[in-house]
Amino acid sequence: MSKHIHEHDEIAEDQHHHHHDEDDDDGCECCHHHHHEHEHGHGKGLSALQRIIISAVLFALALFVSKFAPLSDFAVTLFGEANGALYVKAVSLALYFAAYLLVGLSVLREAVENLLHGEFFGEEFLMAVATVGAVCMGEYPEAVAVMILFQLGEFLEGKAVGRSKRSIRKLMDVRPDTATVLRDGKQVAVEAKSVAVDEIICVAPGERVALDGVVVSGSSFVDTSALTGESVPREVLVGSEIFAGSVNQSGVLEIKVTKLFAQSTVSRVLDLVEHAQEKKAKAQKFISRFSKVYTPVVCLLALIVAVLPPLVFKAEWNTWIYRALMFLVVSCPCALVISVPLTFFAGIGLASRNGVLVKGSTYLELLSKMSVTVFDKTGTLTKGVFEVTAVHPVDAERVAADQLLAYATHAEYYSKHPISRSLKIVHHCAACENLRLENAEEISGHGVRVVVEGKTVIAGSLRFMEESGVTGITPCYEDDRGTVVHVAVDGVYAGHIIISDVAKDDAVQAVSLLKKQGVKKTVLLTGDTESAAAAVAERIGIDEVHAQLLPQDKVTCLETLIAQKENKKAVGFVGDGINDAPVLTRADIGIAMGGIGSDAAIEAADVVIMDDKPSKVALAVKVSKQTMRIVWQNIILALGVKVAIMVLSMLGLTNMMLAIFGDVGVMMLCVANSLRLNRKK
Repeated sequence: MSKHIHEHDEIAEDQHHHHHDEDDDDGCECCHHHHHEHEHGHGKGLSALQRIIISAVLFALALFVSKFAPLSDFAVTLFGEANGALYVKAVSLALYFAAYLLVGLSVLREAVENLLHGEFFGEEFLMAVATVGAVCMGEYPEAVAVMILFQLGEFLEGKAVGRSKRSIRKLMDVRPDTATVLRDGKQVAVEAKSVAVDEIICVAPGERVALDGVVVSGSSFVDTSALTGESVPREVLVGSEIFAGSVNQSGVLEIKVTKLFAQSTVSRVLDLVEHAQEKKAKAQKFISRFSKVYTPVVCLLALIVAVLPPLVFKAEWNTWIYRALMFLVVSCPCALVISVPLTFFAGIGLASRNGVLVKGSTYLELLSKMSVTVFDKTGTLTKGVFEVTAVHPVDAERVAADQLLAYATHAEYYSKHPISRSLKIVHHCAACENLRLENAEEISGHGVRVVVEGKTVIAGSLRFMEESGVTGITPCYEDDRGTVVHVAVDGVYAGHIIISDVAKDDAVQAVSLLKKQGVKKTVLLTGDTESAAAAVAERIGIDEVHAQLLPQDKVTCLETLIAQKENKKAVGFVGDGINDAPVLTRADIGIAMGGIGSDAAIEAADVVIMDDKPSKVALAVKVSKQTMRIVWQNIILALGVKVAIMVLSMLGLTNMMLAIFGDVGVMMLCVANSLRLNRKK
């Protein structure tokens, strides 16, 4: 409804990094200009709340003057019967008029401006027609009451939306503006945005880390809860990655900056959260389209109610015009136009507080429809920390076991795959350390090819061996249960290494919780061997397994699952965001794990789990279902109450006060219902 609902002093306080909030759009197209003025006041004159209070006091005085009999008797005694009644009426009218102008002038002005811009059916237009019509009919108390309650509803709604937005800002307002940099041997406090890559920053205990980097001196425990939702501190040592927004809890750290201020993890996350509403869900788009059709239709119906009975049935004009005005008041669609976007925003905020970044309400809605969840294996359901459990050379005299391991380790040196990272830390035999590497090439989904001490070494999948024309390939041992890395030297098969991975601590819980949230099938897609994939799937409880897949094969499998899905359901893919970008992009909803350290995850996925816990996927689905449940509660409540009061108003069985409840009261109930998500943990 408002482009800027939080208050002026709060914006001034945060404008150094929230200046782009003016572009936010909460979705209400019928009344977003005047509310900006009401909330801000531009620092001049009375605030919205002050105007409402003064107007309410004037309204109460007008009622007192017009209804209090002893006062009328006193005026008659003082001025005579005719003049006394006239004076009482004049004073009450003046008070009504002052009260109306105080809260209604801005609405009337906004209605005129909208009409001049071709916006004929805004909320201000409805309120202006209803209240001016009431004034013309002599129903002054109703006109003032409608405008006061309308503005009170606007004020409370603005506060509610502002509180919802501030809850996200409070969560994500973890980006320090200053950093302590080592320059010329001295510690200098500078603006964080002025720090260059490769400079060294110092972070004392209790301070927030200002920029992403690598620890070069010191050790400590850091709190990453603002980014990941994880309350357990994480230990960092020399060589550890550390992210902006983390809180240093113990030792002094010196950090080599790896990203500029604007490119830091927390900056990007903050930007994505604050712009999440730009990607609107179908329910939200429906409400926007609905309001554009609904408002002209109810205006036409109100006109018919006002003129048809008097013209056709010779009924009283005043009676039917009054009923038409009630019809207009209750018909305003603001309860829907406000509460639905607000509910999505609150849902996105709840997910963010739990370390789940949802890039828009579109994806929050899709999560609630996810019936099939597809997982990558390595780094997603498993820890991605491998141990060498067996080494099988073909000819120990030609290539011994320790030499085979050393060749594989060196060959995998340039790869970023988790298996390669694990091989890099394997202890080399003394005779094979510091080997010279040349012409390293990684073939995605296959393996690596590199020249080691003049010998061409290939390490990777069995398919890679076959496609590379390797001779002498022998089958794997039947009892090998793990990931197999095959190795060839100068085109001749040298043997294979068995590497075992373990499931993450909450992997079984993740699958179980997804089933409880209505996910009907879980699928595992992996480039690993059938035996290794089957072992992991059996331990975790996965329903279906597809192994030995290249990246393009994963896309093909996913497309098959999408083609087979139920109507209006969604297929989600959960990957680590490193090698899975094509599949994340192709899925109905792409979910990336471990986004705190992965640029690829943040870029490719629709939903980012900021830590490495697959159980957070089920939590994201739970939040989405809670959000959609409240969205539909608000839609049913608003439409049900409004239609009922519209019918009653046409039948003459209600009054203007109930019509006001049908507008302002229902809007406040819907907003309060939406904000229940803000109170959840």
